Amino acid sequence: MTHRTLIATLLLASLAATAQAQTSKEHYNAETRRLATRYAEDKKLCSEESESSRRMQCLRDAKSEYDKSLSYTKTQYNGGSAKPAACHDCGKVTSVIAGEKAGEGGAVGLIAGGVAGALLGNQVGSGHGRQLATVAGAAGGAYAGKKVEEKARSSKQWTVHVKYDDGRTASFNFDHDPQLQNGDRVRNANGSIVRR
Repeated sequence: MTHRTLIATLLLASLAATAQAQTSKEHYNAETRRLATRYAEDKKLCSEESESSRRMQCLRDAKSEYDKSLSYTKTQYNGGSAKPAACHDCGKVTSVIAGEKAGEGGAVGLIAGGVAGALLGNQVGSGHGRQLATVAGAAGGAYAGKKVEEKARSSKQWTVHVKYDDGRTASFNFDHDPQLQNGDRVRNANGSIVRR
């Protein structure tokens, strides 16, 4: 039987054998003390390994089993003195702002506006005046065409401002309604945020 299996078996058997007569808080305190004692014994057992790599693996396994058992105990006896683990990536929504995201003007708007402006400019004046009007019309038309295309390609954007529990602040942009409101609890997930 491996150290890991032995540790898991002993911890689970111990959890099942505790007395039902204790109150939840007393039971939680007794269980956490028992787990700490068992973890200390496991570390002593691991120190008896002759090879460094096996000793380190044994210690990792013992720590993992201790953490798992402690987490299980906290969920079982939530009414006891167990406190939820601190969440460093959790916070509260402070504001949600819906706005317009400017689109990017491309070559189509620039060229179409420039051609239209040049044609209109060419209708004005004669000689050098007509040439200047054509150039000015092309430049003005190109600028106007670019702005029209930017406006046509604009989209709605939601910006969610978050204040983390540790005091940090951050903003997240969404191209769809995130369905969040001021005061909602959120946490980081894959570079964005989700409701907690």
